[in-house]
Amino acid sequence: MTLNIGIIGCGGIAQGKHMPALKKLNEVRLVAFCDIIVERAEQAKADFGSEGAEVYIDYRELLKDKNIDVIHVCTPNISHAEISIAAMEAGKHVMCEKPMAKTTEEAQAMIDASKRTGRKLTIGYQNRFRPDSAYLHKVCEQQGLGEVYYARAKAIRRRAVPTWGVFLDEEAQGGGPLIDIGTHALDLTLWMMNNYKPKYAVGNAYHKLSGRKNAANAWGPWNPETFTVEDSAIGFVTMENGATIVIEASWALNTLDVGEAKTLLCGTEGGADMENGLRINGENFGKLYTNHIELETGGVDFYDGAKDDPALAEASQWIDSIINDTEPVVKPEEALVVTRILEAIYKSSETGEPVYFN
Repeated sequence: MTLNIGIIGCGGIAQGKHMPALKKLNEVRLVAFCDIIVERAEQAKADFGSEGAEVYIDYRELLKDKNIDVIHVCTPNISHAEISIAAMEAGKHVMCEKPMAKTTEEAQAMIDASKRTGRKLTIGYQNRFRPDSAYLHKVCEQQGLGEVYYARAKAIRRRAVPTWGVFLDEEAQGGGPLIDIGTHALDLTLWMMNNYKPKYAVGNAYHKLSGRKNAANAWGPWNPETFTVEDSAIGFVTMENGATIVIEASWALNTLDVGEAKTLLCGTEGGADMENGLRINGENFGKLYTNHIELETGGVDFYDGAKDDPALAEASQWIDSIINDTEPVVKPEEALVVTRILEAIYKSSETGEPVYFN
């Protein structure tokens, strides 16, 4: 069985993750490319397209092609829900890049559309497919850490503000590092804990460094006038069972304690962290132990990656779930909870009050 795939949004995440991974799979053909910048879609077609592939400026025209089976949505956050819902209503299965949507309401509408149309929906949380993540998840599944009652979701950059596209535009993205990279760390943490029942959240989003001109930055100085999202955010979540999660996200923060898409877990039978490789700690026979699990891991996504390819693993299982009619690893209901928590932290920062989920 061969699936025909259309890419909507041919920018950095499509070029860096989706298209290179899909191109390696024998079960797919990349047959349609859509972008509001037509030259970008033309280049994507030239680099990754199958014979006879088409280029579009308007995604609605692409969705009219009944031969397309799957859509990958790689646009700014503001259009994730709109395009994903339209694609499912047009009979396509959808892989939507993270975060699921700008708001909980939009994310829920995506799930409703999936159920209404019978089309599969998944979200691009490729960090679940890293070797260290996969190993730790197996440990958690087998209750190796016992009941995890404290966790830290970490996505801290010292100075790595993305200065291209619409990353700094609050209207287009819904937020800054919390919704962009904090979302990965939170997804990993909830997945490891297998706990998707938050009780309340409180947090602060900071605009402390974004106003500086000519700031040192991995991708060149940012424009303070267009930097309308937070530069860092901290959140605290209490789950219904009493477990607590601290979420840390920054693009710019005066710290040397950096790390992206990492989780720290503390359970009744042991703990784990991803600070210096993957470490499992606990107590045996009255003695404390720390096991260093040597696995290859990367840094900032797609800039200094691992030998193992999480993007390829993500794409492979997604396509397999369609061909064999199984559940994708990233379920939309799980991604919805991530969006709910992130939205609550932003709301708490605005109001100065905790946000309760029920």
